[in-house]
Amino acid sequence: MKALVYQGEGRTSWDTVPDATVQDSTDIVVQVDTTTICGTDLHILKGDVPAVKPGTILGHEAVGTIVDVGSSVTSLKVGDRVLVPAITSCGSCVYCRRQMPSHCQAVGGIGWIFGHLIDGTQAEYVRVPYGETSVHKLAEDIPDEQAIFLADIFPTGFEMGVRYGKVKPGDVVAVVGVGPVGLAAVATAGLYGAAKIIAVGRSQPRIDQALTMGATHGITTNDPDWKAQVMALTDGLGVDVVIEAVGVPQTLGDAFSIVRPGGHVANAGVHGTSFTLPIEDLWIQNITFSTGLVDGVTVPILLDLIRAGRIHPEVMGTHSFVLDEIEKAYEVFSDSPKHGCLKTVIRR
Repeated sequence: MKALVYQGEGRTSWDTVPDATVQDSTDIVVQVDTTTICGTDLHILKGDVPAVKPGTILGHEAVGTIVDVGSSVTSLKVGDRVLVPAITSCGSCVYCRRQMPSHCQAVGGIGWIFGHLIDGTQAEYVRVPYGETSVHKLAEDIPDEQAIFLADIFPTGFEMGVRYGKVKPGDVVAVVGVGPVGLAAVATAGLYGAAKIIAVGRSQPRIDQALTMGATHGITTNDPDWKAQVMALTDGLGVDVVIEAVGVPQTLGDAFSIVRPGGHVANAGVHGTSFTLPIEDLWIQNITFSTGLVDGVTVPILLDLIRAGRIHPEVMGTHSFVLDEIEKAYEVFSDSPKHGCLKTVIRR
């Protein structure tokens, strides 16, 4: 089969590799019909995730068709169409039972294994450990271009931003960074009753996109007084919840600077460098800070919201490619502002 193989910092290759096969009785093998590229993949290429070893197939999101199942698999069959999410779950360890499969003990203590600790989804086929408790069967009325963004991006913005941030009715929410994760947070914050959703970012086109997805206000950080503009929308108090969705020290520092006393900063970005937490300022302001790896436990909720017409993940897919063009897709996604790219849809 063909696959995109990580060859070390800054290097990949589109290679012929051994076919994915069932190795354990709980495995399934999925033909990848649709995949995409995540910002985390770019972090890997920058060297921010040293656990990824050269020779690993990249990718952790897919929609596909089951082509083989292990001997223990009874609830899935060849021909089933499924969503392969970023997080793998055994369904029975202490963390999976706590709805925290991001720390599944059966797969090594980190639920994100695709394109990280094992071969991933940017390939013609992928082996999925613990298939029955990891994938989601898809109904015919959920097209690939909607489902693919429920593998990682939408659950990340929803879970790590909105839910971890404990957004509640009447809150003023600022989303710092309006890339795909930030836009997912914007799209779902209103579901929890936020009174104002302020999209904060450098790119005006992405701010404009946020305004179509539920943001009530958009503010560009290119304006020197952008923080004053945020404060003006909160009677000078600061926002109730700030969702940081970039993953660099500057934007995390910005988040702390606009939250009100008693507020919450929810980090949804992937950080590859250290940040000095200003605890000397935060404790006396009663600030809550949360961070973490997505669990993906909200995928069934998000599927129901798609069916109800409440969310529209497909708007993320601004650029389409076929699998053989994946290296070109990386070029476009790596320079998203130049190409006006939010997310790629990469089909078989």
